[in-house]
Amino acid sequence: MQQSLFNGLALSLLMLSGTAMAADVSVKGLIDLRLYHADSSANGNSYLKGDYGKFRFDNGSGVAIGQLGLQYHVDWENNWSLTLVGNGFADRGNNAIGFTEGYLAYKGVPNDSGWRLQSKLGVFYPQVSMENIATAWSTPYTLTSSAINNWIGEELRSTGAQFTIDKLGKFTSSDHSFSLTASLFQNNDPAGAMLAWHGWTIGSRQTLLHEKLKVPYFPALTGELAEQARTSDPFRELDDRWGAHIAASWRYKRELRVDLGHYDNQAQEGIVKQGQYTWTTAFTHAGVKYRLAKQWELIGQYMTGSTYMTSPTFEDVVNNDYDSGFAMLRHFWESHHLALRLEHFNVDDRDATVGDNNEENGNALSLAYRYRLNKQSYVLAEYNLIDAKRAARAYLEQPVDLIERQFQFGYRYYF
Repeated sequence: MQQSLFNGLALSLLMLSGTAMAADVSVKGLIDLRLYHADSSANGNSYLKGDYGKFRFDNGSGVAIGQLGLQYHVDWENNWSLTLVGNGFADRGNNAIGFTEGYLAYKGVPNDSGWRLQSKLGVFYPQVSMENIATAWSTPYTLTSSAINNWIGEELRSTGAQFTIDKLGKFTSSDHSFSLTASLFQNNDPAGAMLAWHGWTIGSRQTLLHEKLKVPYFPALTGELAEQARTSDPFRELDDRWGAHIAASWRYKRELRVDLGHYDNQAQEGIVKQGQYTWTTAFTHAGVKYRLAKQWELIGQYMTGSTYMTSPTFEDVVNNDYDSGFAMLRHFWESHHLALRLEHFNVDDRDATVGDNNEENGNALSLAYRYRLNKQSYVLAEYNLIDAKRAARAYLEQPVDLIERQFQFGYRYYF
């Protein structure tokens, strides 16, 4: 379905760009190159290769293309625009290139009281992240996203429509602005499978719209879950039902922003097609950005929810509650930027399926330094530490309680 949608968007682009209507075309991009060293006593592979490693990169050292992002944008004079986003990634055995988003958008002109309407139609990220705000859904603060936003990049995408109403305070000399966003979407029925089966992860890898994700080994794959494919297809429609996401935001001057929302894919229980099950996945999320002082900012997010799947006879097979939160303190001065992020994450396994223990509890620390060479170029260094207890590691004779460390050096060029 996503491929058909992108064909339609591309055709629309060609047709509309060729009309007499004035259009403003812009292209933005990101080149992100990395040197990395990942250290785990389990000597295992990344979750991307179907193992239980918490980082994007395998144990050991290497060179990687952290991200090649391209964002193509067309603005028409009638307040409509089209955005296509492509991304490429490359490291040892994890190479991929393709689309991650594509949508038509409408941005109305505010009236005298500051009311404005906006909308989106296509494939886009749900409006959750307070980190991934830069070109091609990258984060400008660190080399890795938090566990919350890494999961969003891996398993969540909305195919549908989004509507936003804004109240802009500056039109009435108010320090307060508000927005309310509602979206209806499909093509996210298997979302939650990877959070259950490899748990929370920290990385910088977005799933492309055509990609399938490797499921790690656990004994139930040859038992009660024998019908499950060995890859998960997160952007799949299985029940023809619409999910919903609603989010609200309050902003005070340029000092404070508070977000609150609820997401529910409304997946129907008990459906399995070509090895893909419906997962009923819902969560509530909250976020805050607060400018503490001229050169200090605090960013925090919290998410709590549940995900479960049943057999075609509606027996409870996988049933998990989950939560994760982080606080990041930023300090920036002249050409320097320093960020410290502390995280906690948890998965509670509530089912009784033998050979599928998804219990998890962990903490993470990330310390990142960025130096601006010029307006477009940056060098970065980052240290990550994850201390997590995950029961499923025992299935591969790995330590259940494990400390993993990662060092990265990066160069980013925005154009």
